[in-house]
Amino acid sequence: MAASSMITRSLRSTVPRLRFLSPLSSSQLASPSSQSRSMADEPEPASHREVDNSSTQGKPITCRAAIAYEKSKPLVIENVEVAPPQAGEVRVKILYTALCHTDFYTLSGKDPEGLFPCILGHEAAGVVESVGEGVTELKPGDHVIPCYQAECRECKFCKSGKTNLCGKVRPATGKGVMLSDGQSRFKVAGKPIYHFMGTSTFSEYTVLHDVSVAKINPDAPLDKVCLLGCGIPTGLGAVFNTAKVEPGSNVAVFGLGTVGLAVCEGAKKAGAKRIIGVDTDPSKFDLAVKFGATEYVNPKDFDKPIQDVLVEMTDGGVDYSFECIGNVQVMRAALEACHKGWGTSVIVGVAAAGQEISTRPFQLVTGRVWKGTAFGGYKSRTDVPKLVDEYMKQEIKLDEYITHKFPLGKINEAFGLLEAGKCLRAVINMEQ
Repeated sequence: MAASSMITRSLRSTVPRLRFLSPLSSSQLASPSSQSRSMADEPEPASHREVDNSSTQGKPITCRAAIAYEKSKPLVIENVEVAPPQAGEVRVKILYTALCHTDFYTLSGKDPEGLFPCILGHEAAGVVESVGEGVTELKPGDHVIPCYQAECRECKFCKSGKTNLCGKVRPATGKGVMLSDGQSRFKVAGKPIYHFMGTSTFSEYTVLHDVSVAKINPDAPLDKVCLLGCGIPTGLGAVFNTAKVEPGSNVAVFGLGTVGLAVCEGAKKAGAKRIIGVDTDPSKFDLAVKFGATEYVNPKDFDKPIQDVLVEMTDGGVDYSFECIGNVQVMRAALEACHKGWGTSVIVGVAAAGQEISTRPFQLVTGRVWKGTAFGGYKSRTDVPKLVDEYMKQEIKLDEYITHKFPLGKINEAFGLLEAGKCLRAVINMEQ
């Protein structure tokens, strides 16, 4: 197989098509600001949202949810019973949730931990409805962002000072249940529905571990800051926390979706001199420039491996590269595009189950570094509120990533756009 054709194919989506609807044209993606106002009759969300829990506290709540019953099938909107929170748990009214490729990845059946039936969703914002026994740092009425990456501040991971990973609730969230009793808090017709990533935000109400909930500024618009639950912090943090990009650096970003654009934004903020976007879809290039890319290349335009192209463009290779796709062949290309002696490549994308990375050992012996990142290295309960404050001070972008808005009843249309690569972030209004 020719190297150029291999890289071209590897930059395309490897997830099977779910065929929710016909894709939009590339021009509809090119103007995020106009698309973010596509629901012009939708009122702006109010700050200081309150939830009346006088009749629900301690009782099950019946509400709407988008349920994934089978892989590669559209979600089903129906009523679900949400149990009250147990010890160390919080029940949250979700007001806005965004779609992320991780949701799509699990729905496609490629996720080795994917469990069905389940309630997907992990990028959201809402208001605490009630708390369980022993919860002291959250109370009803708090504005919060659910965080799939917990922060207990007690386990050896949290205490190490070396990682943002947390081990406390992971044994339960990986099995789609809650830690206290190993059970789900969701039921439909008496049958349990699995949790997803410890968040399950495609439900009007969800139950989370208290260590997976970040309390935020109540003045922040929830339909915007919901994006801080996953993709954008992952891209920004890959730059600031994992790679620690310095001013004057040369950077290559493989994959120009939401996470890749966040990497571009972060690299620009870090003072990178050259930020080279790499993608096989040229319709993404102009948008990448708005987020900080200084130039871009399309692997399909060359008859040699893209890593060789980048090495020639940058006099020996880039200082930092970021793989934001989740394809192991592109991960190799990103590493080999790095400069000998000091180049660092960060794996941001999540590859399909069973995939393995490879390169010649000499690439590492000669000084290149291969790293990975989860949630951009941010500690969720500590750092997400800070990111919200940065947005409020206009120091980071959020609005520009929102290309579409939908009511919950049209969530499958939103998934169709995501599948077709025609949206960055679609935000779902859970009250519509």
